[in-house]
Amino acid sequence: MPRHTMRAIRVHEHGGPEVLRYDEVPTPEPGPGEVLVRVHAVGVNPPDWYLRGGLTTMPGETESTVSLPVIPGTDMSGVVEAVAADVDSLDVGDEVFGLLRFPSFNGSAYAEYVAAPASDLARKPVGIDHVHAAGAPMAGLTAWQFLVEVGHDHPSPFQVARHRPMALDADTTVLINGAAGGVGHFAVQLAKWKGARVIAVASGAHESFLRELGADQFIDYTKSRPEELVHDVDLVLDAVGGRDSSRFLRTLKRGGVQFPVLPGDFDVEETAKLGVTISSAQVRSNGAQLAELGRLLDTGTVRVAIDSTFALADARAAHERAAQGHIQGKIVLTVASERAVS
Repeated sequence: MPRHTMRAIRVHEHGGPEVLRYDEVPTPEPGPGEVLVRVHAVGVNPPDWYLRGGLTTMPGETESTVSLPVIPGTDMSGVVEAVAADVDSLDVGDEVFGLLRFPSFNGSAYAEYVAAPASDLARKPVGIDHVHAAGAPMAGLTAWQFLVEVGHDHPSPFQVARHRPMALDADTTVLINGAAGGVGHFAVQLAKWKGARVIAVASGAHESFLRELGADQFIDYTKSRPEELVHDVDLVLDAVGGRDSSRFLRTLKRGGVQFPVLPGDFDVEETAKLGVTISSAQVRSNGAQLAELGRLLDTGTVRVAIDSTFALADARAAHERAAQGHIQGKIVLTVASERAVS
């Protein structure tokens, strides 16, 4: 049985990486539909540092559900330690991974134990370890829900229309901006799995990495402007987003589509004139989709690249690494298991 207390990283006040504190807190109890997971590894994602920095309201929410101190984190891999009476899909001892309670800031994954909705979890692929599994959920599901299948009917906070992935095959060319990062490196691999031709945009240091993942063409954005080199693309997936996203519209053919992972700044008249469409999704927890992605991870069809790992207690250093940018794959926190076995 778990101990009554555990170690967790908490934010007591908003600020930089220095506000992440390593605290002793009560071990959670699984509620209805939940299991208690002994955490082995935790994936680090942008919402973790948005929350730390003071963003406490998710897109689409009208008010904050965050009260300080708060345990950040949504992505984890570990072993089921206890199961609520109404859960029959998982057993004690099962190895699982998942994106917890997203979109919300209630994941509480930066901890030795977490109470997790069983429906957010999938069995950890046997072929990969907990560190790699913890790097997969949010970034992998984002790429999956943008490119393969949305998997839900929830309205998007970013647009009225439901996001529709584009059918990808050998006749499709996809440009992926921010291709070496968490979402980007999964998007490259999923597009290749579907048979598409992939143009990867990243900084030069990532070229060999992205060619290994299957990129057919590589553009170093520090040396050239993709919109001057590339035209007649079917789909742009922009994993960077923001103000500069609209420059990629000119790489698209008429009838092409751009998927900004983060809301960009687009001119309605420009998109109409170019004859292109913009569509975005908000990633949501989905254990069934994660199980599908897990099969690709198990066979090595898709792999998780790890930029760096840090001990849970060193979450501050992990967030400092994230702030430096030029990340290749995922940053992961490891949770010491020997203490958790007492």
